Amino acid sequence: MADEQDSGYGRGKIGSEGEVAAPDLPYQPRDPESYRPAIGLIGCGGISEMHLRAYKNAGYEVAALCSRDRARAEGRRDEYYPEADIYLDYRDLLARDDIEVVDITPHPEERVPILEAAIDAEKHILSQKPFVVDLDVGEALVARADARGVKMAVNQNGRWAPHFSYMRQAVAAGLVGKVQSVEFAVHWDHNWIAGSAFDEVGDLVLYDFGVHWFDMALALLSDEKPQKVYASARRSAGQRAKPP
Repeated sequence: MADEQDSGYGRGKIGSEGEVAAPDLPYQPRDPESYRPAIGLIGCGGISEMHLRAYKNAGYEVAALCSRDRARAEGRRDEYYPEADIYLDYRDLLARDDIEVVDITPHPEERVPILEAAIDAEKHILSQKPFVVDLDVGEALVARADARGVKMAVNQNGRWAPHFSYMRQAVAAGLVGKVQSVEFAVHWDHNWIAGSAFDEVGDLVLYDFGVHWFDMALALLSDEKPQKVYASARRSAGQRAKPP
């Protein structure tokens, strides 16, 4: 056991104290300098409110909304884009030549035929996550989009949260050296899903929310390809939601 006078036991050399100014890194999303396409939103469920609010705040044009529920679509339109047109069939929205970008928000199983139709209509796409539930289907969609010259993005917006975006840029700039592993611990109160359709989704935290963290781990690895992925979930005290 070290002598009590040996205050340096078990420690490396301590450098001088003081703050280090954070480097100025380009972590903020950048708007195109001149491209302002008309956007069509397909699906007016819960997440659509967040998307429309963000588009409104950014000054983007949403020209049309589509939903099987006219009242819901009209409610979203009246709140955010009063001049937007309403469609009950996504194919009618995709037929419009003035709409170049579509935001597709329905759940994965319902989304695939809409994605296929949007690609065939040569609309650039923002797809809600999780992108697909079958990897082969996802790869086929990517190949289909590439063949048509369609830009397709998945709404993995977690990587653009300011703190994570800065970390991503710091890694890319070599400020932390070679990343060997990334570990996240997330505590998420998802009791709000109790009694909803989400309550019946197995492993919901990993499937719907954790997918953001999987993407951020990939982003922090930069150009490195992950070799192994581990994930686990457990119930918390007082949890009312069914899935962990």
